[in-house]
Amino acid sequence: MIRWLVVVVLALLLMSGLTAWLRRFGFGRLPGDFEFRAFGREWQLPIGSTVALSTLAALVAKLI
Repeated sequence: MIRWLVVVVLALLLMSGLTAWLRRFGFGRLPGDFEFRAFGREWQLPIGSTVALSTLAALVAKLI
């Protein structure tokens, strides 16, 4: 259970770091991606994009 939590946190950190680049391809604007402003800063939770990229990575891994 802890491993999955670590994987999800790392995926969210990776997504937040690559948000500007991935927005060109439509990621970060999928249903399930949340953006809100709190404490004077914009926060993003790209849950829908994370699921889409995870599915894509699983399909690629299965083909290889």
